[in-house]
Amino acid sequence: MKFLLLLAARSAWNRRLTLGMTLIAVALSVTLLLAVERVRLEARNSFAQSVSGADLVVGARSSPVQLMLYAVFRIGEATNNIRWQSYRAIAENPAVAWSIPLSLGDSHHGFPVLGTTTAYFEHFRYADSQALTLAAGKPFAELFDAVLGAEVAQRLGYRLGDAIVLNHGMGDVSLAEHADKPFKVVGILARTGTPVDRTVHVSLEAMEAIHLDWQGGAPLPGLSIPAEYVRKFDLTPKEITAVLVGLKNRAAVFKVQRQINNDTTEPLLAVLPGVALDQLWQVVGFAERTLLAVSAMVVAVGLAGLVAVVLASLGERRRELAILRSVGARPGEVFLLLSAEGLFITVLGALLGVALLALLTALLAPLAQAHFGLAFRARWVSADELRLLGAVVAVGLFASLAPGYRAYRLSLADGLTPRL
Repeated sequence: MKFLLLLAARSAWNRRLTLGMTLIAVALSVTLLLAVERVRLEARNSFAQSVSGADLVVGARSSPVQLMLYAVFRIGEATNNIRWQSYRAIAENPAVAWSIPLSLGDSHHGFPVLGTTTAYFEHFRYADSQALTLAAGKPFAELFDAVLGAEVAQRLGYRLGDAIVLNHGMGDVSLAEHADKPFKVVGILARTGTPVDRTVHVSLEAMEAIHLDWQGGAPLPGLSIPAEYVRKFDLTPKEITAVLVGLKNRAAVFKVQRQINNDTTEPLLAVLPGVALDQLWQVVGFAERTLLAVSAMVVAVGLAGLVAVVLASLGERRRELAILRSVGARPGEVFLLLSAEGLFITVLGALLGVALLALLTALLAPLAQAHFGLAFRARWVSADELRLLGAVVAVGLFASLAPGYRAYRLSLADGLTPRL
């Protein structure tokens, strides 16, 4: 058997160009399959890590998924706002340890603007309960101070002390600019890999100040209140978009949730972030399953190419098979030899695919973090990835049986008589 394996290795080396291209195809397909699985897991983790430590997210009554989309991910718009009195009632609940009011609706060059309080910098958590940190500057203290997310500062090239103008409305297309009330950049947050990076943070009072001379989403004709006079007005918000709530005792979360949802003064919705994120992931889960299926088809095509190459070479290897028979190889051994050849290429392709994935992870992780908020960490192959690799090797072994059986039949039919 050792002699047969040596002959097979030399035969494979003589066909190294063809088998090498097949090996590369299998390795690339395995890399794609594992990359899709890793991106899927990291995307799920990024969703789950966008907000951590908040026991409840409260907003106007709508669907839990919609509430999470606009309150946490800054996607879409609220169906309605909640009254400031309702927020105060929630904040003053004896079971509530802290609360973070959120006010959305404006933007800056397509990036959402979030009105909040300094409690945001004290209590907001992401990932594994990590607190927000400032890469430069300080939190807002003056009325027209702004703190930028890392991506906002990087993409727009802002530095501390720069002046920025907010736009009324969300998204790239806005109704008008609040040009008469510019803001000053006083802080830039460290990168988090969450929607915080793509957000401009200002105070609730500032959000109220820039809308003093607006009504119904449009500026009042003939009325303009200069920035230096806005402090003469009461800047207490009348409405906010949502609230993040942290409780003194997490065991009371369902009781507080029921109290908020049953409030008769205003229709409110309180959701548990983890439950709502699971529902949100079910909505987008079809896309991830589709990508995984496409990757599996690519692997199948790569393995089919392997089978095709080995089968196509059998016509040229009839004399080789006859020589193997002449030195004592039985048909069963020829079958095992050809099957082992296909299995070896599959296993080697899988190992090269893992190595290529590790290389791509090391090279592209900073770009994925910067542009997509996906934090890829150097790690060993996960249990799910091992199962995928096992499935690839099993399918490769099964596919290799076809050329092995074909060689078995040829060796029986030809014997020592080569076909000319």
